[in-house]
Amino acid sequence: MIPPLIVRQALALGLRLIAVTDHNAAGNCSAVMRAAAGSGLAVLPGMEVQTSEEIHVLCLFDTLEQVLTWQGTVFDHLPDRPNPEDVLGAQYLVDAEGDYLRTETRLLLTSSDLSLDEVVRRVRVLGGLPIPAHIDRPSFSLLANLGFVPPALDVPALELFRLTDPAAAITRQPELAGWPLIRDSDAHQLNEMAARLQLTLAAPTVGELALALAHRNGRAFSLV
Repeated sequence: MIPPLIVRQALALGLRLIAVTDHNAAGNCSAVMRAAAGSGLAVLPGMEVQTSEEIHVLCLFDTLEQVLTWQGTVFDHLPDRPNPEDVLGAQYLVDAEGDYLRTETRLLLTSSDLSLDEVVRRVRVLGGLPIPAHIDRPSFSLLANLGFVPPALDVPALELFRLTDPAAAITRQPELAGWPLIRDSDAHQLNEMAARLQLTLAAPTVGELALALAHRNGRAFSLV
């Protein structure tokens, strides 16, 4: 999934907004944003962080400065261990053309020691938007690891697995009826990219996204 191919696939699918949310890292956000420059595709820089409870949380931002500040915080809270490339594969950073820049040698496929509440709070302070990811998956999810949604959790929405029917999810977990439920492609390969969410926004920003998720000020969202 090198940057120019991500952009090409997104445009072929008719997408106008995507987010880059690598696991515990944001080093490739700038490359995708540069690859999309002038194409009509907006790119939100972000991260999928793994909390101390082993919950995945999408962290979306408007700027590279914000997301790289967040990456510094997350890196400070990851274990100081090398990535076992023979087991997990290499972690490459590339430029806007997809050419190799360097290899990230620290282990990223692990939990930080930041709790769910701490992640939500810190992302909010930075001006970002935290959204618990694929909450109904059997692992690395809010429901699998906590069994419930904390009522005071300061997030604008909950993300379901990309194939989950919201009505079925609410039947299984009635408390979800009180939350905006979204789906994303959660793509790890180009052929997994898809239009999953339709948004009415005035601009491709996290502030506008928050309004859409709350159906406020004429902004809105619907599942595709």
